Amino acid sequence: MLSRLSRPRVLALCALPVLALFGTAALAPLPFTLARPGVTADVLGKDDGQPVITITGAETRPTDGQLRMTTILATGPKADVRIGEVFDSWFRTDRAVMPRDAVYPTGGSEKEIEKHTLDDMRESQNVDDLDIGGPSAGLFLSLGIIDKLDGNGSGGDLTGGRTIAGTGTITADGKVGAVGGVSMKVQGAHRDGASVFLVPKAECRQAEAERPDGLRIVPVSTLKDAVGSLKALESGGKVPSC
Repeated sequence: MLSRLSRPRVLALCALPVLALFGTAALAPLPFTLARPGVTADVLGKDDGQPVITITGAETRPTDGQLRMTTILATGPKADVRIGEVFDSWFRTDRAVMPRDAVYPTGGSEKEIEKHTLDDMRESQNVDDLDIGGPSAGLFLSLGIIDKLDGNGSGGDLTGGRTIAGTGTITADGKVGAVGGVSMKVQGAHRDGASVFLVPKAECRQAEAERPDGLRIVPVSTLKDAVGSLKALESGGKVPSC
């Protein structure tokens, strides 16, 4: 029968399954999460009128400057992400496309996944009013406690009066771990006035690749590194770079 059809009609018939396939792909949800820069929060400040960090049993000092933890906004674990949204995000500098499994644990319900992220948050900090999930606040909450208790150790602020932003998990022995999403977080930090961004050393190159003009990227491996770098910034000493 095909031999009786004209060449244009044959091509049209052959193209129909291909078009149907593309149409199905365009409508089908994909296993990706779309992310963009989220809010930043000053751990030296307040949340809903209450201090983000509260210390009892020790005298604290007033602080100047800001220590801003950073976040990303991501589509939910059950959100339908379409191919058009994926292509749009790939070509935008303020968006990122990540495998869903890299952001959310697999094999659980949405409530179980939410519980998992809240458990991660409690492992890294004890700030019940701060409505930001995940362990990435650990480094900056630790720096905030140091600044409130001791500052730079010489009577000044650990921040040197600057707006410092960054991200990173923290372990009991002070090691700083990678968190993901740094390409979005550096943009949120710059948007909110930060001049310095502390990043886990393992993610330094990724942060540097997306660094906005005017934002200095400082890699850290431990809490001690972070404190030392902030003091060096104030004193004019040597500060690590990527």
